[in-house]
Amino acid sequence: MILYLVRHGIAVDPNDPKSPPEPERPLTAKGVQKTRAAALGLSVLGIKPDVMITSPYVRATQTAEIFAETLGFSPAKIRVHDALKPAGNPAEVAKEVISLRAKEVMCFGHAPQLDLTISYLLGARGAVTELKKAGVACFDHTATHGKWLLCWILTPKVLRQLAE
Repeated sequence: MILYLVRHGIAVDPNDPKSPPEPERPLTAKGVQKTRAAALGLSVLGIKPDVMITSPYVRATQTAEIFAETLGFSPAKIRVHDALKPAGNPAEVAKEVISLRAKEVMCFGHAPQLDLTISYLLGARGAVTELKKAGVACFDHTATHGKWLLCWILTPKVLRQLAE
């Protein structure tokens, strides 16, 4: 199984007096543009997830929808899971993904939760990454060993360059 962990794109600043409550903060116009360009980079790599799962927060859901449209995945089939919320449990993310028995799964969430999920999958005790907004980490899970192997992490800048 291949797992892609995607951090949401650039969202409205939470310190902005006009910012909506945390769960409702949307992507900015620049965030939409850069997220779409990053998703195009993944499409160049031929990535075709079987399942997409997102945090219920607006910015993560918008990011998932952009990636879905770009990668030819029906946005209507995107699933929502609370384990991908900012304070979600990385063990629950792994449990959900494994239970799907899909070939390729793409999850959309937040920092630091995704960095903690990366650490959990690697067996590290604390965060070892800082996934950038619209950045992607790719893992392979082998049933024979039951372990996760980190294949790569791509910054949004590299993904955008792939799309050019």
